[in-house]
Amino acid sequence: MDKKDPMTEFFGPAISTYTREMAIEDGVLVEVTGTAKLAGIKFPVAVTRTVWNRYIEWRQADTDQQAYQDQSGRLWDVVWMARHGMSGAKDQASQINFDLDCIPRDGRTKTAQLTTLKLHIGPGDQGEPVLTIMLPEED
Repeated sequence: MDKKDPMTEFFGPAISTYTREMAIEDGVLVEVTGTAKLAGIKFPVAVTRTVWNRYIEWRQADTDQQAYQDQSGRLWDVVWMARHGMSGAKDQASQINFDLDCIPRDGRTKTAQLTTLKLHIGPGDQGEPVLTIMLPEED
């Protein structure tokens, strides 16, 4: 016997859906699973475009204007601190805040600033566990 979904029964079928895969294809999310696996995270990981732009992306022009940084090192720092935040979590929360010392990509700051990022643990497109690193105010 087919189970009927009460939400679909009440509202009808979804008109449209926006999947995690679509968000990655559109550039709303940036896939960083390869680096995350090296840091010991076994689930797929993505960062929001805002996190990528502010705390990971780094070009030669940024080095010339601000301070020497390496984009792969910045990515590693974000992922490593997320992993550290996961290991320090006391319960099975779906969101974990973690701190990161990082030079923001703002064109002027030359020293690391303490910032807080959020790791969201949720279901992927097929219900599998996936992680998303975002700003605390992002959903």
